[in-house]
Amino acid sequence: MAQVSINNDPGEWGLSTDSGERARLLQSPSVDIVPKNEGETSPGGLDRGTTSTLGAVFIVVNACLGAGLLNFPAAFSTAGGVAAGIVLQMAMLVFIISGLVILAYCSQASNERTYQEVVWAVCGKLTGVLCEVAIAVYTFGTCIAFLIIIGDQQDKIIAVMAKEPEGAGGSPWYTDRKFTISLTAFLFILPLSIPREIGFQKYASFLSVVGTWYVTAIIIIKYIWPDKEMTPADILNRPASWIAVFNAMPTICFGFQCHVSSVPVFNSMQRPEVKTWGGVVTAAMVIALAVYMGTGICGFTFGAAVDPDVLLSYPSEDVAVAVARAFIILSVLTSYPILHFCGRAVVEGLWLRYQGTPVEEDVGRERRRRVLQTLLWFLLTLLLALFIPDIGKVISVIGGLAACFIFVFPGLCLIQAKLSEMEEVKPASWWAMVSYGILLVTLGAFIFGQTTANAIFVDLLS
Repeated sequence: MAQVSINNDPGEWGLSTDSGERARLLQSPSVDIVPKNEGETSPGGLDRGTTSTLGAVFIVVNACLGAGLLNFPAAFSTAGGVAAGIVLQMAMLVFIISGLVILAYCSQASNERTYQEVVWAVCGKLTGVLCEVAIAVYTFGTCIAFLIIIGDQQDKIIAVMAKEPEGAGGSPWYTDRKFTISLTAFLFILPLSIPREIGFQKYASFLSVVGTWYVTAIIIIKYIWPDKEMTPADILNRPASWIAVFNAMPTICFGFQCHVSSVPVFNSMQRPEVKTWGGVVTAAMVIALAVYMGTGICGFTFGAAVDPDVLLSYPSEDVAVAVARAFIILSVLTSYPILHFCGRAVVEGLWLRYQGTPVEEDVGRERRRRVLQTLLWFLLTLLLALFIPDIGKVISVIGGLAACFIFVFPGLCLIQAKLSEMEEVKPASWWAMVSYGILLVTLGAFIFGQTTANAIFVDLLS
């Protein structure tokens, strides 16, 4: 692709050059980004980061893998079986990787370092605001999903400790799901969410990676050597309809969504080149595909009866699965504050821009506003998690938003980028790129629209 400068003047869109106002979002842990100062670029015009190519691969894998893998066996069931699930993942992976490459190209061309900044610079103010709102809603929904996951795993662990069936009548009040989720959230999540900076991101990432790989390993082991109590249900061999296949897309989007954090990772590389980045994201997505595919195939041993949270399908007394549940809880406890921090940064940026308030304001006002925003965010996500017990519904909705980050915004960036360099490229190449951008936008809009429609109609019918 031709190297051009896209809307490189911040004043073109009315943006402040202060990086605090345009808060840097969803930066992967252990990513060190060189400040974007004039005159400090390396030969060739590219800033040099500290992340090696191999390091970038693992950071992207880390950003991709997460609690979303718990829903992949159910996604295979929705898609109509293992074959349909594998084909769907492989087909979507092509678009997922291309979206990551497009974002890197636009980041390099616009000289911006975060996802929303790239969208602002390339697509303009309206699309930039929509992107920031989408990020805020996505992180809010993911926080709800995290709290539901905590409740799901705690129910199983408490049932074993109390030595009584889950949901049995006459259970003590302190084993009630609403109480245990609230207690855990107030004791651990809220204190970790209030600080202005999050310095423990690297530890949270380590726990997330260890927990994810352990869960996948346990599911594969249980598939090879199943427990006697596990009775496989009917295994689907084909999708019930094409609609059923499309219904599995939001879960796959949620699992593979690392696009928002990919832009800072690209800019943190020692050699931030689009060609090198293409190899990085291809390797990372293949690793993620192996993990998700292993979880989806082996967890699908329960067939159509598999739970939206696959760990809930295993016996409560299984010690190895109990350890997996503990890993997931620990991972989610440390991941919630990071997602909240990202969402709060977007809300803060939108609020300051709307008010026209300078970033250099007194510390007292910033602290009060931050505490108020944190409390409101925390209480709303907690209340919704208490009354939405099914994680599948939440993942379906936020999966639709993930499709926007994977398809819609990269597609719009590609279209706008090609329009800005129309005279510098051959017509055939220009039309091919624009057509591909339109395809990405159409696909993402379709997934988002279908997910939203399903959520509305299902709620109305129920």
